[in-house]
Amino acid sequence: MHIVVCIKQVPDSAQIRIHPVTNTIMRQGVPAIINPFDLFSLEEALRLKDKVGARVTVLTMGPPMAETSLRKALSLGADDAVLLTDRKFAGSDTLATSYALTSAIQKLAEEDPVDIVFCGKQTVDGDTAQVGPGIATRLGFEQLTYITKIEDLNTASKEIVVQRRSEGGVQVLKTKLPCMITMLEGTNTIRFGKMDDLFRAARYELKTWSRDFTGAEEGRVGLKGSPTVVSKVFVPKPRAEKAKMIVADADTSEAMAAAAIDAIFAAQPKLAGDLLARAAAGL
Repeated sequence: MHIVVCIKQVPDSAQIRIHPVTNTIMRQGVPAIINPFDLFSLEEALRLKDKVGARVTVLTMGPPMAETSLRKALSLGADDAVLLTDRKFAGSDTLATSYALTSAIQKLAEEDPVDIVFCGKQTVDGDTAQVGPGIATRLGFEQLTYITKIEDLNTASKEIVVQRRSEGGVQVLKTKLPCMITMLEGTNTIRFGKMDDLFRAARYELKTWSRDFTGAEEGRVGLKGSPTVVSKVFVPKPRAEKAKMIVADADTSEAMAAAAIDAIFAAQPKLAGDLLARAAAGL
C-alpha cells in the first residue's frame, strides 16, 4: 500500500504581522512550520503504516527552504519525501496548486500506485480547504473530508471505513480505494520521532522535482494558471466601544442573570415591546 501525504510549509500564524502601509503579510523574521492541520493527516498515515505496513511518501510544493518541513516529516517516520519546486510555480492559487500536486502524485504512481492521499483540512495561511478536494477531483479519487477516525482498512478488498463529522452528528462512511482523506484537528496526538528516523532524515537525499519533470503544463501553474486574485489583506479595525461591567445586587447566578437582562433592555429600549408583540402573536 502506498500513501501520499501532502503538506505545506507556512509561516507561524502566532507571529504573523501585517505591514501597516502596504497591508501585506510580513514574512521576514517569521519562523516557518509545517501547517498544523497537515500534522494530523501525517500522523494518521503513519498509524496506517504501523498497522498494515504501508509506504508513506510526503509531498510538498514550495521554495527550496521547504526542505526543512520534509525532513521534519521524515524524522517522524515517513519513508520518502518529494519537494516540488520551480519558479514557474510561484503565485499559484488553489486551482494551480492542486493541479501541480496532482501531476506529482501521478508521477509517483508510475513507480508505485497510490492508494490513499492525505491532506490537511486547510492551511493556516490560505484557509480555503480547497486543495485536498481539488486533488481528489483531478485524480478521480473518492473524497473523505472532515474525518475524525479511521475505523477499518481492509487491504485485501481495498475498502476503508471512516467516521466523518457533519453538522447533524457523525457519519460512518465506507468506500473503495483509492481515496483522498482530510483529517480534522485534534483527532490524534502527533508522535515524537525515533532516534533512527532523526538520523535517517538528516542523511536522506531529498527528491527535488521541477515542472518539466512532472509534466505539468506551464499555462496551468503559477500566475498564468491562477484565476484567483487577492486584492487586499488587512487587519480589522479595533472596535471603539469598550466592554461594560455589569454589577449585580448579589453574588448569585439569579442576580447576575437579572442584572444582565436589565442591562440588555436598557441598551435596547424597543426590545421589550417587540418581544411582547411576538408573544401576543404566538410567535
